[in-house]
Amino acid sequence: MSRDLFAREAIAQIPKILTLLDRNHHSPTYGCCDRNFWQYKIIDFPSGMAQEFVLPLALAYYTDLPENPFYQQPVLQDWVAAGILFAAHSAHPDGSCDDYFPFERAGGAAAFSLLACVDSYMLMGFDDPTMRQFFQQRADWLAHHQESGQLTNHQALIVLCLERLSSLLQTSRWDRSRSRRLEQVLSWQNSEGWFQEYEGCDPGYHTLTISCLARIYDLRPDRRVKAALIKAVQLAAQFIHPDGSYGGEYSSRNTYNFFPHGFELVGKWLPDALRINDQFLIGLKNGLAPCYADDHIIGHHTWNYLLAWRDFVPERPTPAPRPQGRVWLNNAGILIDRRHNTELYLALNKGGVFKLFRDDRLIASDTQFSVQVAQGSRLKNAVAHLVDMYSVEVNEDEIAIAGQLGWAKQKQMTPLNLMILRIVMLTVGRFFPNLIRKLLQALLITGKKPAPFQFHRQLRWKSDRWQVTDELRTESWKDVQSVEIGCDQTSIYVVMSRTFQRGQLQPWLDLTETARLLPDHQTLQVDREL
Repeated sequence: MSRDLFAREAIAQIPKILTLLDRNHHSPTYGCCDRNFWQYKIIDFPSGMAQEFVLPLALAYYTDLPENPFYQQPVLQDWVAAGILFAAHSAHPDGSCDDYFPFERAGGAAAFSLLACVDSYMLMGFDDPTMRQFFQQRADWLAHHQESGQLTNHQALIVLCLERLSSLLQTSRWDRSRSRRLEQVLSWQNSEGWFQEYEGCDPGYHTLTISCLARIYDLRPDRRVKAALIKAVQLAAQFIHPDGSYGGEYSSRNTYNFFPHGFELVGKWLPDALRINDQFLIGLKNGLAPCYADDHIIGHHTWNYLLAWRDFVPERPTPAPRPQGRVWLNNAGILIDRRHNTELYLALNKGGVFKLFRDDRLIASDTQFSVQVAQGSRLKNAVAHLVDMYSVEVNEDEIAIAGQLGWAKQKQMTPLNLMILRIVMLTVGRFFPNLIRKLLQALLITGKKPAPFQFHRQLRWKSDRWQVTDELRTESWKDVQSVEIGCDQTSIYVVMSRTFQRGQLQPWLDLTETARLLPDHQTLQVDREL
C-alpha cells in the first residue's frame, strides 16, 4: 500500500536516531540527542534542536506496521521521557535553548523541540509537573520572541506550539500572543500563495508551513487559515515534478524539502491536496526523495512522514493529467513552462537556474555559471545563481536573463573565529543574540557582492526542444582558474539545503579549456540543445 511508504521511510531512520540518543540511565546526559556533545565531546553545549528527536520515537511506538520493531516497545517510553527531561534541564532559565553557538537563544530550535516534546508528552500520556513547567517557560519565551529574518515556517511552528500547549494545560495564557503571531504568518503569505522565507519563495519550507497551518486549522477552524491553505496548496501543486521529486536549487533556500502531513489533513476537505502526496509517493517509491539522514536534520521529515502515515486519507482522488501552459510567478521570480512532453522550472531571480523534464524524466539540472578566480594566494568563487533583480525578458518562445555574477559565500570557521564568537557570546553577546544572528545571516545567507563578470542566458523553444545559449564576459581571463556550469551548486548557508538527491548525479559542464583560450574582453559562449 502506498501509505506504508511514508512509514517505512521513517522507521528506517529510527536506529540512527537512537544512536544519537544517550540511552544510559546513569549518564549525566541521559536523554541528550546530540551525540557530538555527549559521546564525541567535540562541542561544549548541546544543540536544543536535537531534542526534537523524541517525536519520531513516540510516533514509532504507535506505528502498527509488521516491519516496525519499535511498535509498543516499553523502553521507548523511558527514552522519550528522558529526552523531554533533558530538554528541560539543558534549557536556559527563561526556557530558550541554543543551536549553533552558546547563548544563541534560537527561535527555530526552541519551536521545533517544544512542539516535539508537547506532542510526545500527549501521545505517551505522561503526567509530569517538571515537563509541564518547562513547556510553560519555553512557551512564554516563544510568545514574546521575534527572531531576525522572515522565516514563516518558524512563526507557524510557534503558533502551533502555543495552540497545542494551551489545549494541554487548559489555559488562555497565550491566546493574545497566538492570535498576533497567526496574523503575522498570514500577512507573510504573498498574493501568489507562497510564504516568505528570507529572500523569497522556497517550495520546500512552504510545505512545512502548510503542515503547521493544517494542524492549526484542525484544532481551531478559521476561515482565514482555510483560505490561506487553499492558496498555498494550489501553489505547491505547481512544484511537484512529473517524476515525483519536489523543489530544488531554483528556490530561494535551495531545498528539496517535502513535508506531506499537511496535505493529508487538507485533503479531507480539498481532494486536490491528496494528488500532491500521491505524486510525491511515486518519487518516494522510485528512490527520488532527498537524503536527510544527517545528525542535525534527520528528525523533521521522520516525524512528518509518520504523521502522514497516521492521518492518511483512504479515499484518494483519481490522478489528474499533468497541466499544460505557463505559470509565471512574478513576485517569486519563478517561471514554469509546460508544453508538449517537457516541463521547465526556471528561477528568473537567480540568473536562470533551471530544471528541465522530458517524458516525466529529469534531463537537465543547471545552476548557472561558476567561476574560480585567483586573487593572490586565494581562490574566490563567482556565481550567477545568487538572488538578485536581473534583467529579464519573457516572450512566448524565448526567455532571456542577464546580469552580473556575485561572489559566493564561502566563509568557514577557524579556531580564531570560534574563539572570538565564544568570547563575544559569553560576555556581551548573550544579551544581544538576535543582533549576532542578524550579522551571521548577512554574512552567510542574504545579500550579494558583485563580481567582475557579466552573463546572458537565453532559452529558445525551437523544434520541440529548448535551446540554451549562455554568454560570459569579463575584462580579463588571466586570473580565471576554472569555469563550469553545475547541476546542484548553491552558495548560501541553509540548514536543509545541499542534501543529496538522485538528480544530482549529472556531471558538471567544464568550460575551463575554452575560457583559457579566450583573449581579454572576448565573450565565452556555450550553445546547448536539451
